[in-house]
Formats: sequence, C-alpha cells, structure tokens
Amino acid sequence: MTAPDVSQPDINLAKQIAANVPDPELPYLTLADLGILRTVELQNDTVVAYVSPTYSGCPALDVIEQSVLSALQQAGFKARIERSLLPPWTTDWITAEGHRKLKANGIAPPHSASGNKQTLFAERKVTCPNCDSGNTEKISEFGSTPCKSQYQCKQCREPFEYFKCH
Repeated sequence: MTAPDVSQPDINLAKQIAANVPDPELPYLTLADLGILRTVELQNDTVVAYVSPTYSGCPALDVIEQSVLSALQQAGFKARIERSLLPPWTTDWITAEGHRKLKANGIAPPHSASGNKQTLFAERKVTCPNCDSGNTEKISEFGSTPCKSQYQCKQCREPFEYFKCH
C-alpha cells in the first residue's frame, strides 16, 4: 500500500483503517462493529478519530486509542485521537454484524438499551447464544471483562457470557 499524500489525506481510507482496528478484549470485533469509533474527520492536515468508551472506566480504552493512532500512522497519516464522551456510548450502537459476531463467539449479544437502562445487578432475560434457549441463569455479574456477565444455560448446560454494557 502506498502512503497517502499528506498534503491531501484520503479521509475515506483513514475511516476504513480506523474502523477495522480490532477491539483488544474481543478481537473478532472491530471498533466499527462495537460502534465505539464515532467519526473520523480531517482537521487541516491531520486525521482526527473520535472514540467513545463503552463506559468511562473501560480498562481497554488507552489500548484502543493507541491502536487506532498506530494504524493511522503506519498508513502514513498524521493523526490524533479524541475521546468522545457525549453522548455516552450505548449497546444500541453495536452493528448487526457485531451482534452476529458476538453470538458466533458464544457471547449473548445485548438487548436494546433504548428506554431500558439497566443498572448493575439488574435481572435480565438472556438467551443462550449456543441453543437459543431463554432458560438461563446468571452465575456472576462479572465475566472475563467488566462489560460482560457470566450465565449458564439450563437447557444445554453451557456457560456463556452476556455483553451487558449500556
């Protein structure tokens, strides 16, 4: 790949590069799949990527921002990353492809967050990503990352995680 002309950066290429950066905790998902890459724009000769954390204490945020910056710089762009906190990220921003990838990797995709803000330890009806049974129970509010809860299906007996961040 030829480095872009820095006097006229190709913003569409920059958007594509940033969108395809994998999430460090869920590497089968891109930042675009998760909806945390808000926008990429050109300011003078600098590509600026705006990233929203899934929540303000997300431990992976610094890694995500550095990964986007590195990907853009390796492609020859002068770049910077801006953290976008408003409006706050919601699971509604996860794309249909993101939902498909979560389920394919054994994680129950989140329900719509619109009008259904749920708090920590809230009871949720979660469908098993393995057998589609609704006969599940929460084992732990926290899974392998703070964004997920641990569940078990009573039908197929498989444990699985639920992506819970709202």
